[in-house]
This record gives sequence, C-alpha cells and structure tokens, in this order.
Amino acid sequence: MPAFILRRLLHAIPLLLAVVVLNFLLIAFTPGDPITLLVGDFPAPPEYLEQMRREFGLDQPVWIQLLRYLGKVAQGDFGYSFANQQPVAALILDRLGATLELTMTALAFASVMGIVFGVIAARSAARSQRGLADAAIQGASSAGYSIPDFWLGQLLILVFAIWLGWLPSQGNNPVRGTAPGFAGFLQHLPYLVLPAFALSLRYLTLITRITRAAMLEVMNADFILASRSRGATEWTVVVVHALRNAAAPVLTVIGYNVGFVLAGSALIEAVFAWPGIGRLLYESISKRDYPVMLAILLMVSATVVIANLVTDIVHRLIDPRIERA
Repeated sequence: MPAFILRRLLHAIPLLLAVVVLNFLLIAFTPGDPITLLVGDFPAPPEYLEQMRREFGLDQPVWIQLLRYLGKVAQGDFGYSFANQQPVAALILDRLGATLELTMTALAFASVMGIVFGVIAARSAARSQRGLADAAIQGASSAGYSIPDFWLGQLLILVFAIWLGWLPSQGNNPVRGTAPGFAGFLQHLPYLVLPAFALSLRYLTLITRITRAAMLEVMNADFILASRSRGATEWTVVVVHALRNAAAPVLTVIGYNVGFVLAGSALIEAVFAWPGIGRLLYESISKRDYPVMLAILLMVSATVVIANLVTDIVHRLIDPRIERA
C-alpha cells in the first residue's frame, strides 16, 4: 500500500503541473485586458495603464509570466488579486469554510439518500420484474439527473422562498448576524437547505442508479441465496451481505464526484449568493481576476487528484482482489 500511494502521488505531480500550465495559457490568451477592467469606466492616461501592467507583471511575454507564476506557486504564493486588492491565498481561505460546508453537506446528503433509494429500488426490482418502488425511484432519478442545477436553484427560490416563505433565498446568515453557540447554528441552518439540496440532486440520482445496479448484481449471487437458506434476517441479507459486497462501485462514484461537486458549486453559490469559493470564481471570471481564477482551478484540480487517490485506496481496502496499480 505505501508503494501504491507513492506511485500515485508521483503520477499526480506532472498532472498538476500540466493543469497549471494549461490553465495559465488558456487564461493568458483569452481576449481582453484585466487592467482595463480594474481601472473601470473612468478615463485613465496610457502612462497609468502601463504602470499598472508593470506593477502586476503583465508587460512581460507570456512565457516569462508563466515561469514567474510557476516559481511563486512552488513557494506557496498564488499572487495578488487584481479586483480585491489582497493576497489570493488569504482571499480563498476566507471563503473556504463556506464552500466546504455547502459541498460536504450536499455530498453527504446525496450519498446517504442515494444508497437508501438504490437499495429500496434494487429490493423492489429483485422481488418482481418491475416493482412499484423501483419504477418510481427510477423515474424520479431520470428526471432529477436531467434538471440543470442553476434552474433547479431558481425554482426552489421561487417556490420555497417567495411563494411559501418557508426558507431564506440568499446568503448564509441573517443580515443582523447570528446568536452565539447552538442558537446561532439553528439560525444558520435554514440558509443551507435550499443550496445544499440544489447542489446534491444530480449526484443523489447518480448514486441511486449506481447503487441499484450494483445491488441487483449481488442480489442474484449464490451467497445471497445461501444466506437466505440459513434463515438470515432481511436486514442481514441486504445490509451485511449484499450492500457490503456492492459497496466498491458506490464508493468509487462518490469519491470521483468530490471534485465535481466542488467545481459545480460555482453556479449554485452564484444563484443563492452563498459567500464561498464558487461565487468567488464566478466573480473573478467576470472581472478577469487572473490570479484568483488560476488558484481556484488549481485547488479544484488538486482536490480531484486527492479524492481519486483516497477512493482508490478505500477501494483496494474493501476489495483486496484489485490488481496493484
């Protein structure tokens, strides 16, 4: 296992380097001038614009800018935000907690409910050719997977925030602030419901379908029949034997979607005005804030690599029959 982890980490280094270089070149060759957007609509003399370009290193050729950026990243320096006028690392750390709260809540909800619905659908399908519960869950999964996240977010705001008035629609805390301790947590919780559900729905339906397919394969295995013949309870058969042996593909799809949930939070955070990294990325794109864009893209890429590594390790621990990479 240590050799396996070391090999995967050594493979990840050139991959992350390629991601950094590709992202930098794509953004550098995008039409537009970030200095012009930074100055705004106010007329500025050409000498001032040139001074600003020299200050941010944008007067150098692209390859020199790239080498300088790689050197700074290797030292943990992600640059200075054009639009926010502060170091990029501090800006991201300030919003990281909100994004982790939203994405981890959405992923946990999608994982738990997806496994539950997948097991129910598989049991229904195993008992009859096309059980009612299986048909309902399959239909709901197909519909949920096809709904765009941003449209679902707007629909949830319209129904639950505007029409019914049950839940707040914007931000993550009351305008007047929250009370200390557990009372503040209870005040904050309603703000999390709508964005977390909107972000989780696509992954919930995907995990449901993967769980159902994996469970159906296991439910027809000989050891399940042998377990039933020994008089095992339905809970033991489904959870201890069937779900345990079907867990590998389910955990794989959950782990591989960690990075996609983080990247997909950008639109949800923009719709719900959630003060996280996704909204920061959305704002940085509109303002052409290059350093912030590059740092967030690098963070998402590193998250994907780490999540895939952890998923592969867990997969091998669950099923030792997997060949060594």
